[in-house]
Amino acid sequence: MRPQLLLIPAVLLACGRDTPGEDGGETLSAFGTASAVARADSGAAGHRIVPLRPMTGDVEILHGDPEKAGEPFVMRINELPGTVIPLHSHSVDEHITVVQGTWYFAVGDTWDRARLQALTPGSYAFAPRGSTMYGYSPDAAVVQVHGVGPFDIHWKHGSVTLDDPDGPASFRYRKGDRVQTPRGAGTIRQGYRSGDIIQYEIQGQGGRFMASEADVRRG
Repeated sequence: MRPQLLLIPAVLLACGRDTPGEDGGETLSAFGTASAVARADSGAAGHRIVPLRPMTGDVEILHGDPEKAGEPFVMRINELPGTVIPLHSHSVDEHITVVQGTWYFAVGDTWDRARLQALTPGSYAFAPRGSTMYGYSPDAAVVQVHGVGPFDIHWKHGSVTLDDPDGPASFRYRKGDRVQTPRGAGTIRQGYRSGDIIQYEIQGQGGRFMASEADVRRG
């Protein structure tokens, strides 16, 4: 899903631009801009047990290869506090289980906060392939996703990051800028834009978090 993220930050778990779709969006492959993608099994086959543990990166692959066609996969996504997940869809069915924290999820063609449903630990959601969805993570959450690859992401309104050649023109701030937000001060690590949604990944004293551009100021 990461501009990383999804899912994705893991807000935009994405890279590798393809031809824009009929709706003007973009279909991207997974994991290119994720801060870290780890394998819990080191790629080994056979029996394994993977306890839930603190995640420092964006994605932990528990089984299979999400980018391989026809292969079942299981992965965990680290949703940073403040993450707003833009409108997107997948070309395969997505099975979602929240294993830590509270994550808000909805299916629809417009981003509508009123339609978001709170998913607490143990909650399960199913999104059929091609359905448009979005999400929100006010506080940290870990979301476990399983399905059958390839797990690509189609961003309805496209995707831009600060790393793109023409990316900085879409953002008010740059990597390394010191900023203040309602969650505290920090340094910008990355910027993500999809349509009207503009967010920054920020390294604060207590860890990484996301902030919308409207809530960021220099300082």
